[in-house]
Amino acid sequence: MTNDAAIIDISHPIRAGQSEVWPGDTPPTREFLMKLENGDSVTLSTLHSTLHLGTHADGPCHYGDHAIGVGEMPLNHYIGTCRVLRVQGSSSGRIGIDAIADCPIDAPRILIDTGTFSTLEEFNTSFAAIEPEVIDYLADQGVITIGLDSPSVDLIDSKTLPTHARCLEHGMAILETLRLSHVEPGLYTLAAQPLMLMEMDASPVRAVLMQ
Repeated sequence: MTNDAAIIDISHPIRAGQSEVWPGDTPPTREFLMKLENGDSVTLSTLHSTLHLGTHADGPCHYGDHAIGVGEMPLNHYIGTCRVLRVQGSSSGRIGIDAIADCPIDAPRILIDTGTFSTLEEFNTSFAAIEPEVIDYLADQGVITIGLDSPSVDLIDSKTLPTHARCLEHGMAILETLRLSHVEPGLYTLAAQPLMLMEMDASPVRAVLMQ
């Protein structure tokens, strides 16, 4: 059995009416259809929200025409050995190869804490993103998944999404809005599988690390 103390939750909590999302996207709201406190037999509710809610996996069809949805992605992208890196990102800047050149790339899943996005109580639009060349660099070393604390691998005002495009080219999965500030850099086992939302552009995940 797995010791709960050895499980590190790297997901952001989601609170209806409180959690912020990408500007212009749909924030989470909850509609109650039935309530125990009203004498109903169960509490039953509906979640209205963007698929890119909190800690989530992007589906390739989010940024690639005729690409597969998040539900079609192989699960090995989201389960297995990962390396957590801590790199100090700059406001509205991109992490380059030089920032991770001395870091060990010894796992097929790399999670990067840029230190530029920490809470869903407010949405920091000045988060750091990733240079497209970093994706080439990681892919050459066998990386199949890139994750980071920011809500996008590209900057918020990017229209061409070059880093997303490199991920599509290399078949690399993307995890975004991870909560990593409390995690020591190192090797872990990652479990962050998306729901089987077929042909859809994203899925929230409950991402955890196990030592």
